[in-house]
Amino acid sequence: MSRSRTNSPAAELLVRLDREAKVPLHRQLGTAIREGVQSGRLPLGTALPPTRALAADLGVSRGVVVEAYQQLVAEGYLASRSGGYTEVAAGARTAPRPAPRAVRPAAPAIDFGYGRADVSSFPRAAWLRSIRRVLTEIPADRFGYLDGRGVPELHLALSDYLNRVRGTAATPDRVVVCNGYAQGLALLLQVLAAAGAKRIAVEDPSADDDTRPIAAALGMSVVGIPVGPDGIDVAELDRTHADALVLTPSHQWPTGGVLAADARAAVVRWANRTGALVIEDDYDTEYRYDRAPIGALQGLAPEQVAYAGTASKTLAPGLRLGWLVLPAHLVGPVAEAKVVADRGSPVMDQLAFADFLARGEFDRHLRRMRPVYRRRRDALLGALREFLPELEPAGISAGLHLVTWLPPDWDEAAVVATAAAHGVGIAGLAQYYLERPERGGLIFGYATLNEPAIRRGITRLAEVARDLPTGG
Repeated sequence: MSRSRTNSPAAELLVRLDREAKVPLHRQLGTAIREGVQSGRLPLGTALPPTRALAADLGVSRGVVVEAYQQLVAEGYLASRSGGYTEVAAGARTAPRPAPRAVRPAAPAIDFGYGRADVSSFPRAAWLRSIRRVLTEIPADRFGYLDGRGVPELHLALSDYLNRVRGTAATPDRVVVCNGYAQGLALLLQVLAAAGAKRIAVEDPSADDDTRPIAAALGMSVVGIPVGPDGIDVAELDRTHADALVLTPSHQWPTGGVLAADARAAVVRWANRTGALVIEDDYDTEYRYDRAPIGALQGLAPEQVAYAGTASKTLAPGLRLGWLVLPAHLVGPVAEAKVVADRGSPVMDQLAFADFLARGEFDRHLRRMRPVYRRRRDALLGALREFLPELEPAGISAGLHLVTWLPPDWDEAAVVATAAAHGVGIAGLAQYYLERPERGGLIFGYATLNEPAIRRGITRLAEVARDLPTGG
């Protein structure tokens, strides 16, 4: 079989010899290699083809190649190494240095960042067992293109799990698998916008990195509904004239409030009366410490509520696993939007998660992690009581973070900036409000810090708080 010209020695060096030129062939070859080294196309350490192979490919005598190599060795561009091969030499000019990377701010010594699970506790052994079973047992057709909803095994496993643990009214045919919560929300809002939706209601405060920018990109307006200790003020729903409401009813983000039963019923009545869709973000309710489980709102009204869940807070965000449980009329359009977006989520991860769920490994992982996170929460509350009693904790009964309200004369921005200057990472609440808040607050994430680190962080914050400027 003849050798492919694209893989030939001459093609590798981009050498072209002009036999009609008056310049000797060995000089043409030397010039071509020299220019390759000078331009950086042949960087330091690049191995050149053997002389016999290059000569045969160029259709010249081996002496032409040997003479060219010897001249470049003498000039310092090439070096002959033991074993009979030649490479670009240390003394040759190499490619220009890349532009320096932007310097990132130093990470805080103690980071109370929120919205993160402890990925160091990822159940690797159990996940590996699921991967092995999947590779051994699944039919070959699962590796082909599937529809936009994902693999049937995960639809069934998720429906069983969510109905048992979260009180949903899920059926496998209503489940769409997506790459995390953000993609699921984007697909859903895209479908709603295409159907004529113009206005999205959100809790105030609420996250500023999903609904708001997605809605803005789709040309939809966003209106806030005030949040109190028990979640949104449902009396404000009618004034929004919203086509959809994004809600965290079981553990309001970020304040931690739980929407009461009568308020839940009022939300469902509003959705029925107006035809609006409620999008339930059930982001971290598997972690609860001091209260009974609160069932999902979707279980009350599966045709008015789209349920959104994710493995990012329970397993790891890097898995990019999320899911929607949709009203019947939205399943097809959202699945079609998923196909257009990326042809479907990775099959292996879906199948592994389905096995992980079906065999009870997910339940076991959560049982292991709840006491871990509870101890960290308790350490945080204890340190706050001891060193910063001025701060008023809220939203402590579930999740992976808590909020503390600041005294009226404390300036939130000054607290955050001063803490950062002393190596303590913490977020303020103000940035998550659409309307200016009446009171400042801080968000303390505790999932990724052990108890000693939590105590050190609070003691350091207490030390710098003594010198904080106060605000009105």
